[in-house]
Amino acid sequence: MHSAFEPAQTALLLIDHQVGTMQLIKNIPLDRVKRHTLALAKAAKVLHMPVVLTSSQEERLQGPLMPELKTLLPDAFDKRIKRAGIVNAWMDPAFRNAVVATGRRNLLMAGVTTDVCLVFPAIDAVNEGFNVQAVMDASGSPFDLSEEVSRNRMRDAGVVLTAANTAIAELVQDWSTNEGQQLIRMMFEDILPPVSH
Repeated sequence: MHSAFEPAQTALLLIDHQVGTMQLIKNIPLDRVKRHTLALAKAAKVLHMPVVLTSSQEERLQGPLMPELKTLLPDAFDKRIKRAGIVNAWMDPAFRNAVVATGRRNLLMAGVTTDVCLVFPAIDAVNEGFNVQAVMDASGSPFDLSEEVSRNRMRDAGVVLTAANTAIAELVQDWSTNEGQQLIRMMFEDILPPVSH
């Protein structure tokens, strides 16, 4: 039984949201993945949640992390774990140590691509006793089949699949709070489709 993801027990992990790697996403519109990733980052900032960023081989085809993340989360961006090439971020001691150092047992994860960068650390974290929710619309894959297989594999391992608006609503719990008011405004601007009159 999974308890609610409350900000005081939750960390946000964004894995390989790099400008080159993101071009590989084909199962979901790229613009949506960007907007939802940034919405998660904004929510973490408003709710004072720790954020761990990681990238792989920024100097190669993968490219740098989304520049918006540097603007939104300058401290987390400066402390990002730059992996030399380890595919499974959880296997990189620096990344795993950074996650453990947050002291949080609930991990909200998104990764690009789902089928390479998210599936393995999400499953490994669950195997170590963490509660993991994978945000599927802030992640994506080159192929529908590889996305589906990865989702099934994560679900079978105990990872809870979620969406950005669901994750943020679960974290907020009460829209009437100051944080809730900020985030519901952000959701209407950044996540939800425009309301037609």
